[in-house]
Amino acid sequence: MLNGLTDKLTGYLPEAEITNIEKAYLYSEECHLGQLRHSGDPYITHPLAVANILADMRMDHESLIAALLHDVIEDTGVTKNQISRRFGRTVASLVDGVSKLSEIETASRAEQQADSFQKMTLAMSKDIRVVLVKLADRLHNMRTLGVLPPDKRRRIAKETIDIYAPIAQRLGINDVRLEFENLGFAAMYPLRYRRLREALKASRKNKREIITEIHESMEIRLAKENVTATVKSREKHLWSIYKKMRKKKKHFHDIMDVFAFRLIVANVDDCYRALGIVHNIYKPVPGEFKDYIAIPKANGYQSLHTVLVGMHGVAIEVQIRTNEMDKMANFGIAAHWEYKTGRDNIEVSQRKAARWVQDLLEMQRQAGNSLEFLEHVKSDLFPDEVYVFTPQGKIIELPSGATPIDFAYSLHTDLGDSCIACHVDGELTPLSEPLESGQKVEIINTPGAQPNPNWLNFVVTAKARSAIRHFLKNQQHDESVDLGKRLLDQALKNIGTSYKELKKSQIKKLLKETKSSTFEFVLQQIGLGNRVPFAVANILVPPDKRTNIDRKKNYESPVVIDSSEGLIVQYGKCCRPILGDPILGHLTPGKGLVIHREACRNLKEIRMNPEKCMPLVWSSVVKGEFAVELKVELRPERGFIAALAARITESDATIDQINVTEKDAYTSIINIVLTVKDRAHLAKIMRRTRGLKPVHRVHRVKNTLD
Repeated sequence: MLNGLTDKLTGYLPEAEITNIEKAYLYSEECHLGQLRHSGDPYITHPLAVANILADMRMDHESLIAALLHDVIEDTGVTKNQISRRFGRTVASLVDGVSKLSEIETASRAEQQADSFQKMTLAMSKDIRVVLVKLADRLHNMRTLGVLPPDKRRRIAKETIDIYAPIAQRLGINDVRLEFENLGFAAMYPLRYRRLREALKASRKNKREIITEIHESMEIRLAKENVTATVKSREKHLWSIYKKMRKKKKHFHDIMDVFAFRLIVANVDDCYRALGIVHNIYKPVPGEFKDYIAIPKANGYQSLHTVLVGMHGVAIEVQIRTNEMDKMANFGIAAHWEYKTGRDNIEVSQRKAARWVQDLLEMQRQAGNSLEFLEHVKSDLFPDEVYVFTPQGKIIELPSGATPIDFAYSLHTDLGDSCIACHVDGELTPLSEPLESGQKVEIINTPGAQPNPNWLNFVVTAKARSAIRHFLKNQQHDESVDLGKRLLDQALKNIGTSYKELKKSQIKKLLKETKSSTFEFVLQQIGLGNRVPFAVANILVPPDKRTNIDRKKNYESPVVIDSSEGLIVQYGKCCRPILGDPILGHLTPGKGLVIHREACRNLKEIRMNPEKCMPLVWSSVVKGEFAVELKVELRPERGFIAALAARITESDATIDQINVTEKDAYTSIINIVLTVKDRAHLAKIMRRTRGLKPVHRVHRVKNTLD
């Protein structure tokens, strides 16, 4: 079995390294002795096949040894140290990085998958070869998927298409990606796969004449212009056809009306010469030319892409690239491995892969758990790139749909966190506006600015999303601890003491009874509404330890609200309190403190429970905007909505929502949700609104008992 692998290696590896690979094979065979695959074959056939896949990519000897040993830690009880002593620390690290986290037995399958991927990410940050061995491992498993039960086949196939195929694409290993997708398609939808394959075979016969004609016309003209080129017709693979059919809701024949060709030339100059030649043969389609040679894709892919209109009006897709670029397109970071000769001349794809892995590490540090991390990664694995410029002229690659916020975070997390505005091509542009290739983007930031939670609604890069969530998570923690401290202080005052008077022995007793790790955690839970402050106060100061106090007097001391836009403090949408309103608050598990107007109908029952309902007062330093709802009754006239909106806008308010209904033939009712600063600001808007001629009545929607 080993001879086939040895023959491949003889062509590019020295004899001493091949000998070490043979030793690794014999050791792996010994470790897996007696183990069988689901097919009934000896288990050693699997690691040998994985090594053969890597040999086809012309990978180095350490990668091949790791491939032969990649399952011995997980399946045979061999330790990392044992591998290290026999084959070196590098090989041991590669094998360990590929191994799954099998010790987490109680975790769900999703968590196991996420934990395994997280571990692999950490391993490949030290050595990118880890992911190449993993991809080869997964590829052979996909090739031998047929022996497994249908439900297991579908699960593995979906995981492969969702995670491993995009990773292969991100690393530029196109051949592996295509095989992943086609094998996954066949396993998930076997009937659709077969029908589509038969339709493709029939289509190929019908198109043979046209393909031959286009092929010959290109070859003749290129030869005439002294451009040496290999012309190949390309076939769309089945998964790509299927996705296009579903996305565009088109029939198979509509998708297959496009003829695809690839021109392989000697050098970059010939790429552009060949482009001019094919544009002379057939008319190019405007806007369909892409130059990935001048600006490579994020995975290092280089090629010229153009779309032409051929005879009979058929569309012709043409890719033009050098042999080197073609090799890179197929094998990505594995195309030019530099470990043997050092890293001074690492290829573009390897540098970009390394940068991507570093971004993964940053996401991993910011993610709350492995599942959240995997979610971020999945969203980052499908980049259709746009290329924008910094003010200094540096090119930044971003996925399609990326916004200035994504751009800011791609440069530096601190720049993203402090971003307040941006200039695109010198024009002030909304932060939510998708960027386009060729634009120059300048971020305006200010110290002390913070990410807006609404940014999560439009950012597209995983780095931006994870950084925003990380910041908000920390902010929520700080706010909940601060609120919990104030609520506990109020509860303690009701029983004759205060937060400042607490002793270490009391806190120690509290932690023991609540089974909490830290006092800060208890405060956080109070702030989040998960613990009642009075219950915590009762543990800290039992009834027999209290002084005689006027409970009612102390209870009436309100909690001061000093923030209008916190993550923990929320405002009831039923009554929409604003600065200046008499207010009460109640604790809701997971949400923290919810603020209502004192007379809100929804507080009728909660008001009877003083442990959950508490008096509040506004701080003198509160700033911000508050949502409020107005009901306007008026006589309908042409342009009355525009006039009303203009009057409100002139009063320095923003309309969030507007709804118009007809009360009767003579009266219309407009419900408006707008943002105001305080009661005085609202009164001003209402006065100005009443001044409009068609308006009969304006009042605030309160949902109160009065």
